[in-house]
Amino acid sequence: MASVVGTFTLDPRTKSKRRRMRSESATGWAFVSPSVLIILGLSVVPVVWSLLLSFQVNDLVSPSEWVGLANYKALVQDPTFGAAVKHTLLYTVLYVPLSVVGGLAIAIALDRKIRFIGLYRTLVFVPFVVSAAAQGVLFSFVLDPEFGVANSLLHKVGLLAQGFFGDPAQALPLLVVISLWSGTGFCVIVYLAGLQGVSSELVEAARIDGAGRFGVLRHVVVPTLSPVTVFLLLFQTIGALQLFDLVFVTTKGGPLGSTTVIVYFIWEKAFKTFTAGYSAAAAYALAVALLVIGLALQISRRRAAR
Repeated sequence: MASVVGTFTLDPRTKSKRRRMRSESATGWAFVSPSVLIILGLSVVPVVWSLLLSFQVNDLVSPSEWVGLANYKALVQDPTFGAAVKHTLLYTVLYVPLSVVGGLAIAIALDRKIRFIGLYRTLVFVPFVVSAAAQGVLFSFVLDPEFGVANSLLHKVGLLAQGFFGDPAQALPLLVVISLWSGTGFCVIVYLAGLQGVSSELVEAARIDGAGRFGVLRHVVVPTLSPVTVFLLLFQTIGALQLFDLVFVTTKGGPLGSTTVIVYFIWEKAFKTFTAGYSAAAAYALAVALLVIGLALQISRRRAAR
């Protein structure tokens, strides 16, 4: 019995289509490859390298030594790191709720058609676009204990001069106030956008049922804005835990370490004491905390949606 093996030839149109697809794919990768290399070089590789660095003793000059989890164990026992965590949490607990609640209140006040409403909204948002370094320089002059405008005004009204950034009891609360001045504007703009999605029918129905202004706010506006609130809580919390530039420009962690936050602690250990491995361990401790907070907020939002 003879068997015949048939040979199949592709249709010329199919060959042309495949060549065109390969050509388009090669062209696409040619355009994307620079961005991919930049992302790998500036993001992925440093992340992996710093993770490996956190398990080593490294001063960025001498050969490194592998120490395993010793850096992480030292962090737990380091009172300076504990103080930095405490200051960061205190700053976050004060700043995040105040900025979100204040942003909602201002957004509701600005969600109306009145004269110069565009100007008011712009004035609220402008501080947000001012860099933290510029804010720090500005308020360092204003709150200077000896030559600042603030103490000059207090003297004119017969009040005692304040230490401001030179007082350990006042420095951290002042950083919160400055951050609120600049960061609340972002919450206002986001809430203003969210208020456009509040159903006018639901608001009208609530009013017909006898709900007052507070009732409408509690039972209609706030539940509708819950996804926006979760986003702002996450965004503001991440920003608060990463506070650095304002501290660097104004207090440099002082006075007496009262404003040393986690990121400033990381910078100080890496570039002042040159304990890069220890600094990397602190950075990954912060990264894990941010991941946990993000997951917790996502889970809470999904449960609330259900």
